[in-house]
Amino acid sequence: MSLEKVLSISGKPGLYLLKTQTRTGLLAESLMDGRKITVSARHNVSLLSEIAIYTLTEEVPLREVFQKIHDKEEGGEAISHKSSKDELEEYFFNVLPDYDEDRVYPSDIKKVVQWYNLLNKNGIKDFSETDEDTSEEE
Repeated sequence: MSLEKVLSISGKPGLYLLKTQTRTGLLAESLMDGRKITVSARHNVSLLSEIAIYTLTEEVPLREVFQKIHDKEEGGEAISHKSSKDELEEYFFNVLPDYDEDRVYPSDIKKVVQWYNLLNKNGIKDFSETDEDTSEEE
């Protein structure tokens, strides 16, 4: 499974898997505890496949950052998101050396690491581009 169906919902912890769309929003399943929730259209919902991280030269898609973490950890878990701010920044610098320190906050790094570990725990390790991503770049 790719990141095309993985959601971040504002005001809700963790990540969610898009199950289906409804008339008034969507039905999602939590990757943390498996509970299903309905999300109304008024919630701010982001697909992980559409999120990018600022670097000094460009924006790097989140899937590429996840792939770099995956390669660095050889498929295992990353550092804990509960590590100190300095440890998280040092870790992220090793993964993405040219990230923009002025626009990527420690809270963003914490979230990326937490999301990676949650995806890894749930067996979602396919961070490759989809056909849809490729066609948008052409």
